[in-house]
Amino acid sequence: MPFKIIASQCTGCSACETQCPNLAISERAGVFLIDPEKCTECAAYFDEPQCVAVCPVDNTCVLDTTLPRHQAPA
Repeated sequence: MPFKIIASQCTGCSACETQCPNLAISERAGVFLIDPEKCTECAAYFDEPQCVAVCPVDNTCVLDTTLPRHQAPA
């Protein structure tokens, strides 16, 4: 499942954007969004998703349970 950002909790600090190894995070109208097509949950990069690790607001970057988990290419 890719991550998503809870817009109502996002402070617009941009900490997550620069830490994403997949460039999946972008800003629109002062709120940051995660492109689910690019999000790999930081698999093969880090032990912990970097958006979660750097976000100053707990539970703002969360798994999007409506989408399937990332599958690494075979």
